[in-house]
Amino acid sequence: MSDDRTGTRSEAAIEETMLRLVAERGPGKTICPSEVARALAGPNPDQWSPLMQPVRRIAVRLTKAGRLAILRKGKPADPDDFRGIYRLSLPEA
Repeated sequence: MSDDRTGTRSEAAIEETMLRLVAERGPGKTICPSEVARALAGPNPDQWSPLMQPVRRIAVRLTKAGRLAILRKGKPADPDDFRGIYRLSLPEA
């Protein structure tokens, strides 16, 4: 395990994986943040679960940059103020 505080993966790897997965899913479709963590760390929750906070942090940064959308109940969420279950998608054109 690495010491970068994102478990075993770098922030660049999380960002690349997140953007790739939403692009593969396509416009109007969403992914679960845990899909990003699982893609990087495998199916064992002990390995992917520690990536969930870094995934959230990077999703917020990418949303603020206009490269991603955070959705709650199917609607865009404020990246500075959202709680609970969320999904990720490509931003609306």
